[in-house]
Amino acid sequence: MTSQTDLIFDPQLIRRFDINGPRYTSYPTADRFVEAFDAQALTDWLGKRAVGGVSRPLSLYFHIPFCNTICYYCACNKIITKDHGRSAKYLNYLEKEIEMQAAALGGTRQVTQLHLGGGTPTFLSHAEMHQLMDAVRKHFNLVPNGEYSIEVDPRKVDFDTVEMLANLGFNRMSVGVQDFAEDVQIATNRVQSVEETKLVIDAARATGFKSISMDLIYGLPKQNVISFNRTLEQVLELSPDRISLYSYAHLPGLFKPQRRIIPIDLPSADSKLQILQLAIRRLTDAGYVYIGMDHFAKPDDELTVAQRQGRLHRNFQGYSTQAECDLLAFGVSAIGKIGPVYAQNVKTLDEYYDALDRDELPVLRGIELTADDLLRRSIIQALMCHFELSIESIEIAHLIKFHEYFADEIADLKEMEEAGLVKIDKDWISVLPAGRLLVRGIAMFFDRYLRSDRERARYSRVI
Repeated sequence: MTSQTDLIFDPQLIRRFDINGPRYTSYPTADRFVEAFDAQALTDWLGKRAVGGVSRPLSLYFHIPFCNTICYYCACNKIITKDHGRSAKYLNYLEKEIEMQAAALGGTRQVTQLHLGGGTPTFLSHAEMHQLMDAVRKHFNLVPNGEYSIEVDPRKVDFDTVEMLANLGFNRMSVGVQDFAEDVQIATNRVQSVEETKLVIDAARATGFKSISMDLIYGLPKQNVISFNRTLEQVLELSPDRISLYSYAHLPGLFKPQRRIIPIDLPSADSKLQILQLAIRRLTDAGYVYIGMDHFAKPDDELTVAQRQGRLHRNFQGYSTQAECDLLAFGVSAIGKIGPVYAQNVKTLDEYYDALDRDELPVLRGIELTADDLLRRSIIQALMCHFELSIESIEIAHLIKFHEYFADEIADLKEMEEAGLVKIDKDWISVLPAGRLLVRGIAMFFDRYLRSDRERARYSRVI
């Protein structure tokens, strides 16, 4: 068994094995979902939750797509507007979707986790936030001391708003920063001072928020090692409980706002690696634990504790402590998970409103997992969350002989094994310290869909 804090940064190995690949917030990944899985299929599965008397607790996700301004790097599904009439209409339809999913639901309505993402959830006015949470509580039971989190844009939030969120039951916050360097902020159209960020974090601590996470991005235009080192110093002074350090994927063909970024302003591949190396060293020297892909947390944070205890999980919001939940998702493009199925909502407001006007759940596509999907999902989860896999536990849970079933995969991993990234023996597969930054690439070998489809250009690079 290996220590979770071990991490070796080897630029040569990273260059050699840095390929395009999925982020594995689900397996199969969302691009494998099919439109044959429709609103009726989701309704049926919502009703089946209590079959056999077993009913998992619930996690709820709400997608609030509105933003006041556009950040050029953004790849989220969002709508840029200053018109609050649009959010008022959206909330009315969101309430209808909540009511419809709740009506179809079998089993418990106990909610242990809730997350508001976007877009910018704090685009909603105080009255609208109250309206949404009232609708949630009308149909679901939010247990005391659950994990209730919200993404916050510090440029639009004051102490009163943070206090209002705390009074509504939110106890975890994710704060968008990306970079504090002014020229980087201008180049990405997101100008945000350290002072306004500190105000929000101080307000969250003063009003009882249990965990504050901060998002950073490396690889942005105008970024360099010296400027990002200063950003890291400012971040460490603010001392968030968790830090997400994302790689910027420049895909202007897929995401229109990125066309406003001047390619010559982007750091070179080598500069980007140096920024990442610096960030990992600064964060780990400051006591943060490398949880896994993009994520760092303090040693006493719930994520770190969950990883130490083997309870860490990965879902559409990233790493989570709530492995056993069914995830209900609401709003445009939101993705939920019920038992062995995933379902994703339609992506535009017009389609969303049209479906709900027809009294149909606004499902675009989904998938019902096969036995093979469930097996491979458990392997990918273990590698992404714990950097190791007990072969015996997989064999017992899925009634297979691992080394026979995955003979091709194990053979294909030989190159990575010889490079010192992964160790495979009779009982364990372990991602070694030099392989941890490349864990996506290791997980990809167990992705049956990728094995039959070598077209990976649609994915971002691993590093």
